[in-house]
Amino acid sequence: MEKILEIANLTKTYGKNRGVADVSFTVERGDIFGFLGPNGAGKSTTIRSMLGMIRPDSGSIRIFGKDSRKEREEILKDIGYMPSEAVFYDSMTVREVIRFAADMRGMDCSKEAEKLCERLRMEPGKKIRELSLGNRKKVSIVCAMQHRPALFVFDEPTSGLDPLMQAVFFELIEEYAAEGATCLLSTHVLSEAKNHCRHLGIMKEGRLIAGGETEKLTHTNAKRVRGTVDGEKKDYLYSGSTNGLIRELAGKDVRDIVIEEPTLDEIFMEYYRES
Repeated sequence: MEKILEIANLTKTYGKNRGVADVSFTVERGDIFGFLGPNGAGKSTTIRSMLGMIRPDSGSIRIFGKDSRKEREEILKDIGYMPSEAVFYDSMTVREVIRFAADMRGMDCSKEAEKLCERLRMEPGKKIRELSLGNRKKVSIVCAMQHRPALFVFDEPTSGLDPLMQAVFFELIEEYAAEGATCLLSTHVLSEAKNHCRHLGIMKEGRLIAGGETEKLTHTNAKRVRGTVDGEKKDYLYSGSTNGLIRELAGKDVRDIVIEEPTLDEIFMEYYRES
């Protein structure tokens, strides 16, 4: 498969403050790549380095096979970027902001913009100052999508969107990906990463601590065990085999036992503990 994004040994420090250290991963064409981690994990620093907003201390970034530093302007023509917080001129209407974004690229995106506004249930005539946080997010989504880029880069895109619009957003991403577009989705919402991303990269304190196929990273043999054993209430993760658990409980006074799959949060906490 064609590699759309290649990051190798990316390092960026901010004096005593944490940046990113030795981050390496690739994203192939048509993939929806989930970039996971809590606030401060280094996700935004990596994205800003990709887009040339900040200069890394070391490492390399190639996008579409091109050097992100030397060929930045050419690369940015085919990227749709949505920052975690988008700021628009309050006095402009939704329609004016969307058209302005298209004009900055020298493109007529009116047909795609109209389709996106309809899908996202937007009111193009409204002033930006009249919009809720969720509706401002929708404007940002349209601005990032309307030119049908080869690579989407979204930084916490669904915060502020209601569940219905979150579903529409991911429907759109899936549709573009089916046509060959690639998506890097930065998020701390584990469930949306598992449900919609094909590969994951997990960040912690500026380092990539795990990466690979979503199905493999979220699969676990661990079980959540809850119940009363020998008169004591128990609630813990058991990582051994089911037969081993049965042997462990044999001969004990077991009451009200429940054995279930761990939550997605618990699975990812295991990665953080192991690292």
